[in-house]
Amino acid sequence: MDQNKKKCYICIDLKTFFASVECSERNLDPFKTNLVVADPSRGKGALCLAITPKMKAMGIKNRCRIFEIPKEVEYITALPRMNLYMDYSARIYEIYLRYVSEKDIHVYSIDECFIDITPYLKLYNKKPKEFAQMLMNAVMEETNITATAGIGTNLYLAKIALDIISKHVPDNIGMLTEKTYQRYLWHHQPLTDFWHIGTGTANRLTKLGIQDMYGITMCPEETLYQIFGINAEYIIDHAWGREPTTIAQIKAYAPSSNSISNSQVLFEDYSYQDALLVVKEMVELNTQRLVKHHLVTDRISLYIGYSRDDGGGASGGQMKLTVRTNSNKILMKEFIDLYHKKVVPNRLIRQIGISFCDVLDEYYESYDLFTNIDEIDEERNLQIAIIEIKEKYGKNAIFKGMNKLEKATTIKRNTLVGGHNAN
Repeated sequence: MDQNKKKCYICIDLKTFFASVECSERNLDPFKTNLVVADPSRGKGALCLAITPKMKAMGIKNRCRIFEIPKEVEYITALPRMNLYMDYSARIYEIYLRYVSEKDIHVYSIDECFIDITPYLKLYNKKPKEFAQMLMNAVMEETNITATAGIGTNLYLAKIALDIISKHVPDNIGMLTEKTYQRYLWHHQPLTDFWHIGTGTANRLTKLGIQDMYGITMCPEETLYQIFGINAEYIIDHAWGREPTTIAQIKAYAPSSNSISNSQVLFEDYSYQDALLVVKEMVELNTQRLVKHHLVTDRISLYIGYSRDDGGGASGGQMKLTVRTNSNKILMKEFIDLYHKKVVPNRLIRQIGISFCDVLDEYYESYDLFTNIDEIDEERNLQIAIIEIKEKYGKNAIFKGMNKLEKATTIKRNTLVGGHNAN
């Protein structure tokens, strides 16, 4: 890799992060310990958020369900502690900042980030792998968390070097250039191993007779654009190992429109009516976010995921409003209407997502001739009072009658972080 002419990126990942943190807290070696991060109170179908490398070496999948763990395997169960994981993530981020500037780091997730190390190789007089090893050693020494890394001449190659190459090399550091990517990974299968290629994309490529990245490079671009639209651009670039986006561009990016979203996987399968109760709770919370930040919306979106025990699948849709508002009364009515139009009444529901789309400053608020403005102002003042009480005394300091109903989730979820126990 010619560091004078090419960019050099690291994608660094904290191995089985949640499980490793729990092992670190117990002074256990995650490579010698069977430990699962999961909440058994959600039943045998509960998702394991992480398992230790030792269990992965047994062939157990990282994101398995509790019932999928072989009965003969003995293991420690650790309840999810999201606040703890965020604390560890923040500590590790601080470690990185001792070596590089914040402007050269892009945090991708709680356990993964990209770093542009191009200006630092000469400064530290280190080769790319030596620099990556330096960061990995620092994390291990201070947190007892094992890291893996990918190095590439662009962000995509760094990610692929991490996801595919690092798993098969002794030092857990993968390294790719466009040439080595084409040489070693053009014929790699399955396609879903590659970043941004999900099952749906892979299936559509298979229908074209394409089984690997090389096949994409051989396919007429017109065909790919017909099937994938604008997404064909990054599919083609990635097939060649190209990625023009830089960390600086990511940090400078400002979306043309914003949204406020909320989603949750329910604690159990819900009926049509019970799920509507949860939708109402979610609308209420999101409306308060609009009011708090002086924002309004004129487009809403609903997603419903049906239970796997009821055949799975999903439904939902969007609705354009005739007003631009943050009124809970108006938005609640529109969401209820959308729910009744789009959701199948007799199916079991396991996941709900709602969004307020095209969010703008309150300055752009607008109403039709039939809107009672005095009523809207009175409602907003009440919402502001509720927000102030919650900020001062906690999220559960005040709630509505619907929040006390048996199938309501707000009160319980206010004690969780990321849908899991905070402590």
